[in-house]
Parts: sequence; C-alpha cells; structure tokens
Amino acid sequence: MQNKLAHERSAFLNFRHYTFQDARSPAFRWVDVKCLLFPTAPVDDAELLAALIGHEQFRDDYAGGGVDPEGQRHGPYWLKAVTPDAYASVGRQESDRILRTWANQFEKVPAGLAADLRREVFDRLAAADRIYCLRELGDESTHDWGGVHGEFHEFVLIDRSAERITLLVAADD
Repeated sequence: MQNKLAHERSAFLNFRHYTFQDARSPAFRWVDVKCLLFPTAPVDDAELLAALIGHEQFRDDYAGGGVDPEGQRHGPYWLKAVTPDAYASVGRQESDRILRTWANQFEKVPAGLAADLRREVFDRLAAADRIYCLRELGDESTHDWGGVHGEFHEFVLIDRSAERITLLVAADD
C-alpha cells in the first residue's frame, strides 16, 4: 500500500479506574484502542491488515511499555509471526459476544465503564464493515515472556465509510 496509515487517536480503558460492586472483582483488565485513517484509494482488506502490521502503532507488547517503533513484539507474539493470514474474519455478533463475555466475566461492569466501552468499543464494532480477529498463533510464535496475559483478545475493525482501521485489544494481566 503506497499511502501509509495515519494514526488518528488512541484510547486506553483501565478497569482499575472504575468502581465495581464486589471489591473482590479483579480489575486488572483493560482495553486499548488505536484508530488509524487510511487513504480513499481502494485497497483490499489484506492490504489494510498488512499496512496496520507495518505501522509503528502495532509494535506494542501490551505489557506497560507502550508503542516501541523498533519493537519486535506484538502482544504475546513475536512481530514476525503476525501476518494478514493470522487474522480470521469474524461476525459482528460473535465479536460483540466475545468482548461482552470477557468484560462481564466476574460481574456486570459499572455504568461509567459500560458507557466508555460502548463509545470506544461497541459503537466501533457496530460501524465496522469488516471485523477480523487475531487467531491463536501457538507456542512457537509466543515471545520469551508472552504468557503475561491471562486472556488476550485482538480485533481489527475496518470502517470504509470513515476510512478508518481500528486495532482493539482487550486483555487481562
């Protein structure tokens, strides 16, 4: 893809910043959202996924260090193991179900968090033309300390009307 993606904005929802009913509810969950704009020229989904993987915003191990432009890790995986073929197309209902189940696994999320999740996650899912989910890549693709996340869910949302690709990661650590 000749034209590069342009980082539009990011959001980070840390469940620790919300008050849960049950003080025992683990609040070590978070959602990271990175929105990038793509050019109006027609490109297919595989080209968009490849452009996203090549973007510096993708170089994030999601273990507290943030984006590392020279990084070799993405989430629990070695960056070189993540290719467009590592993503499977998933339906809106299935992705919504996965994320709601994950978010509410210990108790229903508080109203403030529910509103933030709706705005940053679920409204984006509803607007997406295509949704891709990063598949489990196996032990050989997991980097040296890649097992730090309890659960790791990654979705790529393509919204052609907004010319936006969104990288959405929901995880426990």
